[in-house]
Amino acid sequence: MRRPRERIALLPATAGNDVSVKRPRVQKNVTRSLASDICADIFPPNGMLPTENELCIRYGVSRTVIRETLKILESKGMVRGRSRIGTQICPREAWNLLDRQVLEWIGPRIFDLDLLQSILDARRATEPFAAELAAERATVQEIAEIESAWQRMQDAEGDVEAFTAADVAFHTNLMKASHNQVFMQLSSIIQAALEFALHASNEAVDARGEAVDIHRALIEALRVRDKAAARDCSMRMLDLAARDLATALRKHPRTPSS
Repeated sequence: MRRPRERIALLPATAGNDVSVKRPRVQKNVTRSLASDICADIFPPNGMLPTENELCIRYGVSRTVIRETLKILESKGMVRGRSRIGTQICPREAWNLLDRQVLEWIGPRIFDLDLLQSILDARRATEPFAAELAAERATVQEIAEIESAWQRMQDAEGDVEAFTAADVAFHTNLMKASHNQVFMQLSSIIQAALEFALHASNEAVDARGEAVDIHRALIEALRVRDKAAARDCSMRMLDLAARDLATALRKHPRTPSS
């Protein structure tokens, strides 16, 4: 008699587990689809989204899924619910453009925005001074971590993904080695955007030996505590990044609708 009861008890639990596994996947796919449509101007900024019922039909999901999706997009500044009116698409200036998911949803259209140049501008305003502070304040262990990231850059050779991951680690560790609390927090906030920007620059060029050499020179400046040399190396890196970004932008012309 115990065996049938065990089977009865297991069936609802198994079904419930299936629902709990599938629903987040559906939610994630719908969120990505709707967000991508917004980024592609299918639903342009300052306009209104279709009604919940129309969105349910368009994406083939329930109203619960649509409502959860809208909550996620609202938390990222992409839409705003307006009582008795509907859901409005926010202007791009209000979007959390440093959010990794938002950057992924924007995709190749990132070249249509001024975001990559804005990231470079922010780096010019912070990294040279951070490098100077790191030359004064970095511990031996922190310099070793920066050098480890550089070694991975050198070993990556033609692997753009691995090179970019190491490049991001280099600059993140450099900001932390400044021991400036604002710079340290800033490095975490912009890490996803930095990754996208560095990937665009690294992918645009065939050889990255010059970048590897400049990064190595910065490590030597940190090791001998030469603040001026550290700042100079950082500025040379950013000049190189600007050149590579210009190449990337030439390879990805703006879309006609932008």
